[in-house]
Amino acid sequence: MEMTLFWLILFTLGRTPIDGSEMERDFMWHLRKIPRLVSERTFHLTSPTFEADAKMVLNQACGIECQKELPAPNLSDLEDSLSYETVFENGTRTLTRVKVQGWVPEPHENLTAQGAPVRRRRHVYGTDSRFSILDKRFLTNFPFNTAVKLSTGCSGILVSPNHVLTAAHCVHDGNDYIKGSKKLRVGLLKMRNKGSGKKHRGSRRSRREARGGDGREGSRESLKERAKAGRRRKESARGQRAADGMPSFQWTRVKNTHIPKGWARGGRGDAALDYDYALLELKRAHKKKYMELGISPTIKKLPGGMIHFSGFDHDRADQLVYRFCSVSDESNDLLYQYCDAESGSTGSGVYLRLKDPDRKRWKRKIIAVYSGHQWVDINGVQKDYNVAVRITPLKYAQICLWMHGDDASCTYG
Repeated sequence: MEMTLFWLILFTLGRTPIDGSEMERDFMWHLRKIPRLVSERTFHLTSPTFEADAKMVLNQACGIECQKELPAPNLSDLEDSLSYETVFENGTRTLTRVKVQGWVPEPHENLTAQGAPVRRRRHVYGTDSRFSILDKRFLTNFPFNTAVKLSTGCSGILVSPNHVLTAAHCVHDGNDYIKGSKKLRVGLLKMRNKGSGKKHRGSRRSRREARGGDGREGSRESLKERAKAGRRRKESARGQRAADGMPSFQWTRVKNTHIPKGWARGGRGDAALDYDYALLELKRAHKKKYMELGISPTIKKLPGGMIHFSGFDHDRADQLVYRFCSVSDESNDLLYQYCDAESGSTGSGVYLRLKDPDRKRWKRKIIAVYSGHQWVDINGVQKDYNVAVRITPLKYAQICLWMHGDDASCTYG
């Protein structure tokens, strides 16, 4: 079974049946000039209450046909939506206003002409095509090692030694920050071999129980027996997790969180699905290989029309789940697809593998953030999709600004 999965993933990720000339022309990463996002002014806001409930589905999202009826966004609206909140580890919060420079408006229309079929509300469509990554040869190596788990129950992806990209709804419901996001933690993948780890002399509770209620020492035999029992229980559980292929997590606190104002409306209008992304800065840097950001190409520029992402679906407890699927439709800001996924995988980084024109080798980059199962307005009727938020040039500029603190490193992407 492991060898079957190995060859399947190898051929899926690494090979696309296209002509060489077509590959050279279309299926390559092409650097393009990025608009500048300049921080104009930062205001201090009142501290959030961190009382919102986790919300994975919006009340209503404007779909492709709906977006066609909307006026093209003007520069002022974009600057308002791309302004951003930053919430810090101590619970304080700021709002930073930005200015956009060098922006060239893109055609404001859907990029494909496919219809939207009516589907029943579910996250897995037909035969479940997801793969649990159980072999540590894959789990602890690129690209699967870039997947992380959030303490709020979502997934994310490493985009630098200090940063994780995820969905905004994983920490904020559009009005307030959700419960648990004040002390947000990120779990990085690691594997333990059976019986590995430090041996402990028994828990504090065991040692406390070994003493009498008046603090007197229990017998030496009693202390030894309790310590041995504690070690057996811990080593048994640790060994079982390794045998089952279940990863362990190294948890790291989040130093601060950035969310675009297009999502964090704070009661002033509905959160926009187009801005369902957030960047987390880790308190402690990691040493794992991360995945770079890329700008989302159109469906026609996707090899085989396929996208890939991995996350921690709730129905497969603590297993990393990988999937690849075709994109069925797109708008300027969203990818509509049939990827089999359950809650817990939201916030995962959607990526592609294209040719690097300079180094003549294949390279993976993140081109979207998986937002999850959403109800979308199609010609006035609510229909369901699995949706990902595309990284457009403006969003690339914003995320790059968050990562570097200025736009000097964000000229091309």
